[in-house]
Amino acid sequence: MSGLTETEYDDRAHPELLALRDAIDALDDDDVDADLEAGILTLEFSDDDRFVINSHRAARQIWMAAGREAWHFDWDPGVGQWVATRTGAELWATLARRLSDKLGKPVVLRP
Repeated sequence: MSGLTETEYDDRAHPELLALRDAIDALDDDDVDADLEAGILTLEFSDDDRFVINSHRAARQIWMAAGREAWHFDWDPGVGQWVATRTGAELWATLARRLSDKLGKPVVLRP
C-alpha cells in the first residue's frame, strides 16, 4: 500500500483521472469515448469493449483493467508518477500502449 494519507491520495488520484479523461478526449478518436464518474474512468470502444481505470481509495492505488490484464498503480514520490506495483510500468505509458494495441495505431497521451 502507498504511504499516502487519504487526503494526499485524493489530492493526487482525482486530478490524475481527470487528466487521463481529458487526454483521451483530446485524441478526438471516434473509436473511443471516455467517461469519468464517481472515481471510475471508463473507456468505451466502438466494438463495445471497455477499459476501466478507477480510484481505489482503501488501497491508495489507481487500478486499471484492459482486456484480460489488470494493474495496480501506487504513487511513487521519487518519480512523481503512478507506477505498477508488480511490473514497474507507469500509468500513462501503460494506457497509451494498451490504446495503441486496441486502436491499431500509435497513441501518445499527454497530461
